[in-house]
Amino acid sequence: MRGRAVCLLVLALLLSGCTGGGNGTAHGRITLRFQSLAWQQESVEANKQLVKEWNASHPDIKVDYVQGSWDSVHDQLLTAFEGGEAPDIIHDASDDLADFAYGGYLADLRGLLPARLKAEIPQRSWRTTTFGDGVYGVPFLQEPRVVVANATWLKRSGVRVPTPEHPWSWPEFRAITRQLGGKGRYGVAWPLKEPVSATLNLSLSTGGRLFHRGADGKVTIRFGAGDEVVPRTIHDQANTDHSASPTTLGSGGSDTLPGFFGGKYAMVPLGFSYRQQIAQQAPKGFRWQVLPAPAGVDGLAQGVSPQTLSIAEDSPHKKEAAAFLDFLLRPRNMVRLALGDWMLPTGTEALRDPALHTTKDGWATGTALAADLRPAPAQSVRGYSEWKDKVATPAFQEYYSGAIGLDELRGRLERDGNLVLARYQR
Repeated sequence: MRGRAVCLLVLALLLSGCTGGGNGTAHGRITLRFQSLAWQQESVEANKQLVKEWNASHPDIKVDYVQGSWDSVHDQLLTAFEGGEAPDIIHDASDDLADFAYGGYLADLRGLLPARLKAEIPQRSWRTTTFGDGVYGVPFLQEPRVVVANATWLKRSGVRVPTPEHPWSWPEFRAITRQLGGKGRYGVAWPLKEPVSATLNLSLSTGGRLFHRGADGKVTIRFGAGDEVVPRTIHDQANTDHSASPTTLGSGGSDTLPGFFGGKYAMVPLGFSYRQQIAQQAPKGFRWQVLPAPAGVDGLAQGVSPQTLSIAEDSPHKKEAAAFLDFLLRPRNMVRLALGDWMLPTGTEALRDPALHTTKDGWATGTALAADLRPAPAQSVRGYSEWKDKVATPAFQEYYSGAIGLDELRGRLERDGNLVLARYQR
């Protein structure tokens, strides 16, 4: 009998040591999986170092770093959610969260986050992760679009160099690209392989809204006067003035850099984080500078879709995951993440860090634009992804190439677009 009791005791101890594998708990220690989409070496190192620092100071709550990819994150997360294998802490972008939030896959963070973190991030940024009555992500990094210019070329031309305090207007920008172009060279190269977000986000400066929500909560598309300015400028630069390179209209941002370094065009509108590639790849002696995007009736306003951190609804350790987010997004840590990704933090205290106000590599210019960043126009529009892929992308591509005119662009965006949105709003 005594031998049998000993065996039962041993078996019980073995079983107790094996439990908790499914909910991230073993031997009294909680394990959280943090899927990061960091990809630049500096950013990966910053994220891994912060995880290491957390683990060193929290022996009872271990965080495992899991490497994800921006190229496949939506489908990968959808598969993980449906299979019950989602990471506890999820790195994504605010414009990718709507389906997951409405689908019940993400935790509502309103009762989980500390007051410090809520107050640190402006309300305009929180709006990018608010769907219905809930908040489903912490917006922590953001990226304005800027104009990267060949500094030597600008100086020789004698054109007025814009600043955040005195930016170019859109008509002035068009005139300057005409002045800079000629003799086989172009004033600007627009990399518009993905034309929709660039066009809509920059159009906030000219009063463009495109998506209009009625009293019944339903959204309709109206392509008004404010929505015309940016696409008409790009179209006319490429097709009327010939001051914009026609071959880059179907290119990604990185594709334009060899031509930029080689003197084929004076300026390239790019996301702020592209400065890292430029700093690393620019030939010796090549001088470049960061300029604000042109301004319109609403000044330098532009839309952004911040990078976000969310917690899976199925995570059994939401409070511990929220504590890790609070640590990861302390002001100084947020600055470390921003520097690693060459982006801007959303936090107001983090934005005051001197490291983000240097003239080197255009940090000060980008930081000066932070107050003008707004939620991207389509942030909470259900059906946006289908509209973008099936209607807006081909319509803008054809318009920018000169294949269709402005009236046809307007008709397709409104007529075909509203048919798509209607299916999501019944």
